[in-house]
Amino acid sequence: MDSWDEIRTAFQVARAGTVSGAADSLGVHHATVIRHIDALEGRLGVKLFQRHARGYTPTEAGVDLLRVAQATDEQFTQLAGRIKGLGDGVRGDLVVTSLNSLSPVLMPVLVGFQREYPEIRLQFLTGDRVFRLEYGEAHVAVRAGAQPSEPDNVVQHFIKQRIALVASDEYIALHGMPTGVDDLVNHIFVSHVEEPHRAPFWRWLHEQVGPARMVLRATDMRIMTEAILAGAGIGFMSELELRLYPNLRPVVPTLDEWSTQLWLVTHVDLHRSVKVQAFLSYLKDHAAEWTD
Repeated sequence: MDSWDEIRTAFQVARAGTVSGAADSLGVHHATVIRHIDALEGRLGVKLFQRHARGYTPTEAGVDLLRVAQATDEQFTQLAGRIKGLGDGVRGDLVVTSLNSLSPVLMPVLVGFQREYPEIRLQFLTGDRVFRLEYGEAHVAVRAGAQPSEPDNVVQHFIKQRIALVASDEYIALHGMPTGVDDLVNHIFVSHVEEPHRAPFWRWLHEQVGPARMVLRATDMRIMTEAILAGAGIGFMSELELRLYPNLRPVVPTLDEWSTQLWLVTHVDLHRSVKVQAFLSYLKDHAAEWTD
């Protein structure tokens, strides 16, 4: 059927709910929108929209057609994202996604990379959901925990992230330094709201001291860091980040079981592109300095 322009127009009408809204989105005259809808309905022999004073509402047949149109539109968007990642130079958009807790150590790397390659435009995505490389949402992911297993992704060992249990000088002045693991039950903590949490260090802490000692909870590690810095309680922090705060110090020796593995993940279609390889090399070179 030679009617993709008409289907795309119908999709935009359904999204906007009005002819004028679809016309603005498509950059065409409203008469073109009406002509496309009339032609598509004539070709299919069914009404796709109910017309009313407030705009256009899809009929049952319209909903079926638009569901396919939406899936097709999303596939084109994903394809565009992957194509934008290809190229013969270190230029264009580079989208990196990671945990927001890694931003203090990753941001200097990102800034340095952009300075070295000024034609790069960076995006750094964090959040609760996993950004999908296969959908073109990101070019490089730095992920923690179990080895990622999505098909068509290239997964590389990055570094082991050691986690420390720390307190601020202010907290220690008020409450004292714990004398050991057994003394932790006499202290208060900054913790995650989720119980039990999948991270091994959170599980360990809850087993040691119980939820009653968690006086401040959050979902965002950056918020927890601010709370620890403010002296609200003892909490966990990556040793990579700890070096940035001279007023924080470990309260007990770091345990290996708290550590988490970090992974570098790229999609197979983009893994060999020049800019992705340039960024991976730059990141690995700087990560070697973190573990010195």
